[in-house]
Amino acid sequence: MNSLFDRDTWQEIFGSIGQNKVRTIITVIGVMWGIFLYIVLSGIAKGVDNGFENQFERISSNSMFVWAQYTSIPYAGFKTDRGIDLQMSDVESLRKNIPEIQYIAPRIQKGNFGSTAASVVNGKRSGSFAIYGDYPILLKIRSKDIYDGGRFINELDIKESRKVCVIGERTRKELFEDNINPIGEYIKIENIFFRIIGIHKYVDEGGGSFDDDGDIHVPFTSFKRIFNSGERVGFLLIAGFDDVDILKVEEKVKTQLKVIHKIHPDDDQALGSFNLGALFARILRFARGMSFLSLVIGITTILAGVIGIGNILLISVKERTKEIGIRRAIGASPNHIRKQIILESVFLTIIAGIIGIIIGAFVLYIINIATENLDDVPLKNATVPIKFILGALFLMIGLGTIIGFIPAEKAISIKPIEALREE
Repeated sequence: MNSLFDRDTWQEIFGSIGQNKVRTIITVIGVMWGIFLYIVLSGIAKGVDNGFENQFERISSNSMFVWAQYTSIPYAGFKTDRGIDLQMSDVESLRKNIPEIQYIAPRIQKGNFGSTAASVVNGKRSGSFAIYGDYPILLKIRSKDIYDGGRFINELDIKESRKVCVIGERTRKELFEDNINPIGEYIKIENIFFRIIGIHKYVDEGGGSFDDDGDIHVPFTSFKRIFNSGERVGFLLIAGFDDVDILKVEEKVKTQLKVIHKIHPDDDQALGSFNLGALFARILRFARGMSFLSLVIGITTILAGVIGIGNILLISVKERTKEIGIRRAIGASPNHIRKQIILESVFLTIIAGIIGIIIGAFVLYIINIATENLDDVPLKNATVPIKFILGALFLMIGLGTIIGFIPAEKAISIKPIEALREE
């Protein structure tokens, strides 16, 4: 410990480093490059993870969509190309037979999926918009930001089939002047007046929605009265409990619906689906894979750099054989020489590590600034936790200490008499 703060020890260390600056700098860069790669790659992996979590935070990460299409295999007396319609009764059947389901939100729409959008009028302004019939349970699976002063559809709206609606930001801009607050105002949907109760903000949900900022949401019961849709459902948004496998839930849902609607068990075209949970799991595996890859690349590069430092010290010991012999002859203990060389190895490793961390952090800072306002880039807050940085630094110190033992043992193995004869 005394040698750690000994002035002469540090003078000897800096003297040794200064004997061949270029060689030392090149070797230090190898260690620095390793920690730099680890910081940048780990930060980007975390940023990708954060970016996708941010895009999916408004919708359950363990959810899926399912909708009806056309059969492709004849079954139970029915021919192919039979159109399937999901029904409200399917919702109760799925709830009853699949306990892994936490929430089911039946939805129906006019517009999107090839259907004609609805005509909406406000005075002299008009447009065509997709209309969704929804239940309040929709918000249990995916959230919607409603502007202050407004609200989403509630249970009383459903029970009384109220003619109320929630419009999107684009709908507001197209139907109202900027200085008018639409809350409480009326618009005509297919020549029927609806009172606006809320305005939902546009949020890019990363593929986790069929909606956009031009959609209008009305109570499901009101929708079926206006458009005479009966008990038909456009599609189901289903969320499983957090601890269930949503892929297995999807399989069970399709199997149950095939039984209900007399679809051949092997008919894969009759029901369409989109599994958000599976997509989210793949994204998480990708981010974790990137983190592991960055760890492997970083450690490998750091190890190569630290070995380079060990080689430098071996060369340095060889070049300083006579000097070490003189020091041994005048009373320098083997332990003192060992500590000095190990300290030199650790010092070079720490300096390289700190520089690599600083440069890596600066690069991540630039990346965060460059991607801050880019909605189409799934990267947010690319950072590396302090504990990981400290862990990498301590690993480097440990490797520097271990690698320093090799030249240190080489140095103390030199016999003073033989060293003094060295030319």
